[in-house]
Amino acid sequence: MKEFELKYGCNPNQKPAKIYMADGTELPIEILSGRPGYINFLDAFNSWQLVKELKEALNMPAATSFKHVSPTSAAVGIKMSDTLKKACFVDDIEGLDDSPLATAYARARGTDRMSSFGDWIALSDVCDVTTAKLIKREVSDGVIAPGYEPEALEILKSKRNGNYNIVKIDPNFVPAPVEVKQVYGITFEQGRNNFEINNALLENIVTANKEMPDSAKRDLIISLITLKYTQSNSVCYAVDGQAIGVGAGQQSRIHCTRLAGNKADIWHLRQHEKVLNLPFLDTVGRPDRDNTIDVYISDEYEDVLADGVWQTLFSEKPEPFTKAEQKAYLATIKGVALGSDAFFPFGDNIERAAKSGVTYIAEPGGSIRDDNVIAACDKHGMVMCFTGMRLFHH
Repeated sequence: MKEFELKYGCNPNQKPAKIYMADGTELPIEILSGRPGYINFLDAFNSWQLVKELKEALNMPAATSFKHVSPTSAAVGIKMSDTLKKACFVDDIEGLDDSPLATAYARARGTDRMSSFGDWIALSDVCDVTTAKLIKREVSDGVIAPGYEPEALEILKSKRNGNYNIVKIDPNFVPAPVEVKQVYGITFEQGRNNFEINNALLENIVTANKEMPDSAKRDLIISLITLKYTQSNSVCYAVDGQAIGVGAGQQSRIHCTRLAGNKADIWHLRQHEKVLNLPFLDTVGRPDRDNTIDVYISDEYEDVLADGVWQTLFSEKPEPFTKAEQKAYLATIKGVALGSDAFFPFGDNIERAAKSGVTYIAEPGGSIRDDNVIAACDKHGMVMCFTGMRLFHH
């Protein structure tokens, strides 16, 4: 297949639309089911690069959940605690511990379930049956992977009445070293961002505290590779082998740090016993549980606890999860990693990061206020390294 005609571009009025290889060669993909659209393919090809690089950097199966050309999360296949399984709604998945790939996707999808609703999925490895069963029950637009076990493929083909988008990509495909796009009829050309993110990038530690365990290096690598395929400005919080808060496309870096930090906080709060033990009625579906939890944790918690409302959601009225309780719980969190795609211009970013349990930071450095940022890190006993590499993505 040298080209594939699309129904339309970003919007229904943008026609004609297609994908093709400019040099006339075959596309490096097979469409096994469905008819992916323009945005689907943007998500597919960006997300595939992310999981491919994660697998190469950490030698573990990787998965990501993409929405609107940015990851909601990315993760590698580290076994999950019982608490995390329950928080991610996967405690009933048989064989999860035996499938690192399914575990990686369970983590990625479970991080920010509100944002992941209707996601595009990328898998670094051949999709197995456990992963397919997990994907089948989630609302999703499609998946890209280097292959699919026969039974897994049949499971996925049953989604959306047989119209679920399933794409197989050649894992050995190497893009041209120069990439081209057009904006307003004007052609842009640049070298692909082939910069390799690995542990060597974390060696220039500029803070007084220089103790960085291997787990923190892993999480910083996950953070930085996630940022490489996130619309800039962006920062990414990561811990325990997964991105837990991605703040994409913000004009101000402190707004980005706050947005991602708030998402990371929600991820932690979802694992509090008050949230885990919410007495949902059996009739409340997974998306409605996600929405309810999001409101319950927020300042608008009364919207789901009001008389006449809570009875439609819960078997008994839950106690509020007060801001004081949330603050006290979050104060116990430590060891979170934070990556930034460009330098932090002010120490306020560090102060906000500290509120979300950040201990390890990787950023390019190069600000005229680097001393101020380093001092803020030293105040909180953080470890920060300067990577020297900006990771803007547009």
